[in-house]
Amino acid sequence: MKAIQTLAFVVNITKPGAHVLGADLEEAARRKGIKTRLTTAYPLPSQFLAGADACCAIGGDGTLLELVAEATERNVPVLGVNLGKLGFLATLSAGEARRELFALLKGNYRVYPRTLLECRTRDGTGVLALNDIVVRSVSTRVVRLQVLSNDQKVNQYLCDGLIFSTPTGSTAYNLSAGGPLIHPSAQVIAMTPICPHTLSNRSVIFEQSTRLTVVPQAGGEKLHVSVDGHGSLGNSKNFPLEIAVSQKRFPLLHQDGYSHFGMVRQKLGWGTRADD
Repeated sequence: MKAIQTLAFVVNITKPGAHVLGADLEEAARRKGIKTRLTTAYPLPSQFLAGADACCAIGGDGTLLELVAEATERNVPVLGVNLGKLGFLATLSAGEARRELFALLKGNYRVYPRTLLECRTRDGTGVLALNDIVVRSVSTRVVRLQVLSNDQKVNQYLCDGLIFSTPTGSTAYNLSAGGPLIHPSAQVIAMTPICPHTLSNRSVIFEQSTRLTVVPQAGGEKLHVSVDGHGSLGNSKNFPLEIAVSQKRFPLLHQDGYSHFGMVRQKLGWGTRADD
């Protein structure tokens, strides 16, 4: 890949050590003649990624998810440094980031285009999701939702909610709710009911040209719609929702030698003995 000449840093200073790590990496890059910029602001300042060759997000998966809209729009690859918990998107440790920075700057990396979902409300407002779109009640009561696939009824669900996940997001809420793991190169939608009241209601995988429509049923609860864990589109004026695979892709940057299944084995503890 091409060498990085301009590098943006987005630092989540609520994570212990993030401020120091960001300052150290920025200084190291500058010593190599790289143009840099750094922000600790939340939300991300408008136009911050303009002209950048790449962005280094320091914090965790949540920090990286805040960059989805602008990084996608400007096609700026994003490298995640994890100072949080699991880190399925932000996979570099602080130590790895320090050791591998110079190699990355020279172009020793790969960009992996990740599938995005586009959610549109009844008035045409659209938002992108790298992980998932979750529809559930604003209270703790069950919801009644009908789902259509290309205008054909799939099912009417009585459940705590529905998760519409990208392959990238299959290791997030979808996994916790019993949904399938999906390789990130797939361009599909996984729909997983949350605590369905019929045991036969399981996850459904839809191919990339599918247009899903979510329609609340009469007498149902007030709904909350979260996109990548934040935000709400939940009121009667916003439904029905339409969810589809976006034509846009999120450019995720990984170091050379990155292995998706190696990362999954590490994060999920695959291959470890119960008595170790």
